[in-house]
Amino acid sequence: MKAQPEASHFINGAFVEDTDGAVIECVYPATGEVIAKLHSATPAIIEQAVSAAVDGQKIWAKMTGTERGRILRRAADIIRDRNRPLSELETYDTGKPLQETLAVDATSGADALEYFGGLAATINGEYIDLGGDFVYTRREPLGVCVGLGAWNYPTQIACWKGAPALACGNSMIFKPSETTPLCALEIAEILLEAGLPAGVYNVVQGYGDVGAALSTHAQVDKVSLTGSVPTGQKVMAAAGAGIRHVTMELGGKSPLIVFDDANMDDAVGGALLGNFYSSGQVCSNGTRVFVQRKCMDTFMEKLIGRTETISIGDPQDEATQMGPLVSAAQRDKVMDYIEIGKAEGARLATGGNRLTLQGMEDGFFIEPTVFADVSDDMRIAREEIFGPVMSVLAFDEEDEVIARANDTEFGLSAGVFTSNLARGHRVIADIKAGSCWINTYNLAPVEAPFGGYKRSGVGRENSRAAIEYYSQIKSVYVASGPVDSPY
Repeated sequence: MKAQPEASHFINGAFVEDTDGAVIECVYPATGEVIAKLHSATPAIIEQAVSAAVDGQKIWAKMTGTERGRILRRAADIIRDRNRPLSELETYDTGKPLQETLAVDATSGADALEYFGGLAATINGEYIDLGGDFVYTRREPLGVCVGLGAWNYPTQIACWKGAPALACGNSMIFKPSETTPLCALEIAEILLEAGLPAGVYNVVQGYGDVGAALSTHAQVDKVSLTGSVPTGQKVMAAAGAGIRHVTMELGGKSPLIVFDDANMDDAVGGALLGNFYSSGQVCSNGTRVFVQRKCMDTFMEKLIGRTETISIGDPQDEATQMGPLVSAAQRDKVMDYIEIGKAEGARLATGGNRLTLQGMEDGFFIEPTVFADVSDDMRIAREEIFGPVMSVLAFDEEDEVIARANDTEFGLSAGVFTSNLARGHRVIADIKAGSCWINTYNLAPVEAPFGGYKRSGVGRENSRAAIEYYSQIKSVYVASGPVDSPY
């Protein structure tokens, strides 16, 4: 599969180009090589996309849920059939190892389309008996939905936002991150091939100004963002000015708590998954690892040993376990935080260096990094780094660690490792976070709601809960007798 797409945008069932738009360079993170050039959407492209979405949505909403579901499930089958080329493109787009993308990225997108395809026929209202009179409700689409994607899971996010929106009868305009513009175009083509009417799923490229234009467009009814808290604040304010529906899946600084009765191998495995998978570029990562003091030495010995055996290299080699950061800017940001951690007095237990690999000298590689002896007030323990940097903090008592875990502006995720399941449930109940795990970490099946508390987001993605955020309820009172009026 070639990286350079036929054109920058996919609108009304066809590729569309407007070279007046600013150039977007797609860089392969492993080598620093420009592998594709696209153009940001001009005002004319934005209007074309909105017009197509408005017209397409009217056709799509008239179809039955069963018909809509059949198309979504067919798209899921096509994605699974093409998992290999889609995964290879995702690896070029993001730098994530093929070992990861083959297992997670396109397949999780297919899971979303299949799941919401199955739900589409069940999206309906209810009957309310009033003793003669009655009320019935209709669950109706919102209209035109805008999805603003992040760069860490471009294929997955294109489907996580598209699948529930389409199942509910909405149309979608999806803007990928300018850092990873390629994969969403493939999803749009596949949906069309599966039978989706033209105009129902459109992809436009662009920088922040394009996202802002879409978020404030008079004919847009809903905006869904995956991104950082500062970006979420801007998008939510812009959407709120027009009283638009919003879903915000934002960042985190999530706690992962390890009690001394936990299976240490599992706890270390969870911490590794929650910090180094996708080179640490996962919003739900458990980057504050709280370890009970009694088991700290054992935990750290196992953690460092396994961290230092992680295979870092060519993302196209399926033996590679960790690839580069997504961009030079992200690499530099992460390296700045590593220096901040050193300056604050944290102990660098392993890693912390940029890597120069043979044949990939210009790639954006960093060693997986672990800081020990971290305190709660350090910036590396309070700010989202979004890279392969783990902070390990010691604790003594359950109440203490709960209070410290909750002492953050974020509330996306949390994890607890313990053999005492009563304690696991008790601690999770007291943690202010939306997506939590006990004795595992970072598993996000489409059947489970995903989203955060506090500044980590608004609304939920995945599961039946997502239907609430892509539809609206109409209530209809039906009288069975004469109008009782005092006038």
